[in-house]
Amino acid sequence: MTHSSIASWWHRQDLCYIDNTLQFAARQVTELASQFATPAFYYNANRVTEKLSDLHAALESAGFSGRFKIHYAMKANRFAPLLTHMKQTGLCGIDACSPAEVEHAISCGFAPSDISFTATSLSRTDLQQLSQLKDVFINCDSLHTIRNIGKLCPGRNIGIRVNPEIGIGYADNEKLRYSSKASTKFGIYREQFQDAIELARQYDLKITKIHFHTGCGYLTQQLEQWDNIIEACSWFIKQIDTITAVNVGGGLGVPHTESDIPLDLSIWAGILAKHFGDTTFNIEIEPGDYLVKDSGILLLTVNSVETKKSTLFVGVDAGFNIAVEPAVYGLPFLPVPVKLKPGKMQTLTLVGNINEALDIWYRDIELPPVAEDDVIALINAGAYSSSMSSNHCMRGKFKEFLLF
Repeated sequence: MTHSSIASWWHRQDLCYIDNTLQFAARQVTELASQFATPAFYYNANRVTEKLSDLHAALESAGFSGRFKIHYAMKANRFAPLLTHMKQTGLCGIDACSPAEVEHAISCGFAPSDISFTATSLSRTDLQQLSQLKDVFINCDSLHTIRNIGKLCPGRNIGIRVNPEIGIGYADNEKLRYSSKASTKFGIYREQFQDAIELARQYDLKITKIHFHTGCGYLTQQLEQWDNIIEACSWFIKQIDTITAVNVGGGLGVPHTESDIPLDLSIWAGILAKHFGDTTFNIEIEPGDYLVKDSGILLLTVNSVETKKSTLFVGVDAGFNIAVEPAVYGLPFLPVPVKLKPGKMQTLTLVGNINEALDIWYRDIELPPVAEDDVIALINAGAYSSSMSSNHCMRGKFKEFLLF
């Protein structure tokens, strides 16, 4: 049996089968599993660097050389060795969404001036902590934040996060949209915008940036919508003559299925050039998924193989609590055997060990024969997995490793 026996759309140089054994980051995955057991996350540092470099190249080719910044959305994955590696590349700063994230980023080597902060529903304690970090740039998500930042540190430069009432997400998934015709908690709407400007003026806050982040996981298929979003946000930019930068947020995605078309960075950057190429604005982006999601895998061991009714259930040694996206957002983590075995392909449903009905990794997938003690790899597990984990059912233990 060769790797052609299973879907090969995800194969690449650092993730592929050689002699029927899965390779990741120049390692045999069977050896990783035997050395460190499961469940365990592995992240390819070199792929993260490569993807950061790809973003730099796309933005430079689109004419933004010398006037763009990349802020990694650390909520996607806050593993300290990974953050330290990112800092050492010199290719990005940090997008943080809580004071604790700010402190964690600083502990991994980032300077406060490397950090862009955007968050919602901030408490008095949150705001007081932020006011002490004068070099962290704050994008205000609400009138509440503008007013309280103004009281604590008048005269500061700020950004305003806006809500254009139009969103974007992977496969039009509504759960991944931060902005739509239905009201959301994120950002300041048009009808509030003059109030926001007046509040900033009242406290001598200088608005130097417009920020918007309207959804997650978009690919080439959604770039027309991305164009529409930037056009909708141009209204806010035109209202203020002190703007020097536009932060277009994150949301850049990676393929999850064979039918997905990978994000074409040249088209994506071309849309930015269409709107901002003739301006002097600095452009900022906040990728999370794009940098780390397909740079990581999760290894699991098969506990049980049993047919119930007409369904073949394969149970593994971890559940949705350590990687919530399949259960919460319906985003598939494709399971692939670490070792391909000869035999007829079989349709199975991969499930976890959590006592909840939604603990299903993947329904009705065709794989080669699977037996107890086999190791399964879930791809695209590098983002919004370990960072969103819990100890539900007291089964929250896992390991993490950064590979070079």
